[in-house]
Amino acid sequence: MFIRYVLVGAGVGVFFGMFGAGGSAFATPLLALVGVPPLYAVASPLPAVLPAAVTGVRRYLQAGTLDRRIAKLAVVGGVPGTLAGALASAAVGGQRLLLLSGVMLLVIGVRLLMRDSAAGQARAAARRDRPGVVIGATFVVGLLTGLLANGGGFLLVPIFVLVLGLNAVEAAGTSMLVVGVLTVPTLATHWALGHVDWVVAGGFALGLVPAATLGASLAQHLPPATARKVFGGVLVAFAAWFLVRRVR
Repeated sequence: MFIRYVLVGAGVGVFFGMFGAGGSAFATPLLALVGVPPLYAVASPLPAVLPAAVTGVRRYLQAGTLDRRIAKLAVVGGVPGTLAGALASAAVGGQRLLLLSGVMLLVIGVRLLMRDSAAGQARAAARRDRPGVVIGATFVVGLLTGLLANGGGFLLVPIFVLVLGLNAVEAAGTSMLVVGVLTVPTLATHWALGHVDWVVAGGFALGLVPAATLGASLAQHLPPATARKVFGGVLVAFAAWFLVRRVR
């Protein structure tokens, strides 16, 4: 069983490194499918996300594909939201959290596959100069991040691309930095609530951390337009598959 956790971590890690998302969002349903109880599947990937984010961010910083200003504002908005969401997670229940994760992945993936108009892109770029918009949007992301025990990347990347107008590679690097910070309060809260299985967490980390470094290196060679399409397509396919498995 332990090797399954390692393999899940490795598969998730490549995607997390390339797109700055999915470190927890993809891990939760995959771990559930290999037999981890729902609530532990939700929270146990978190300890591995922090070191994976740190190693991946180094690659993006070296390549200059990371918006530090947006990242700082996102942390200001995201941290309090994350704490509130994590405290509320126990009342929602593991099964509901799993289904909600799948639905959100599907909706976001479909939106990313849709084209943006020139006017829409200009409006998105203008929002980057409005700190209140960035902080407010990331507070909502933080709330859902804490609730779903996710690093938040699968929500941050679409926010950065669709709302703030970053390209997909910039969004990935910026997201990975913010995810690393948001993971700390989320992990602390769920650890205190007893939601982390450290055997699962250890196996997942062994696969995730080196794979995330590899994924971050690969991302620097991927055109932003292609990265967006691949990210959206993977979200749609994965979410559809997972939801079918959960409801049948």
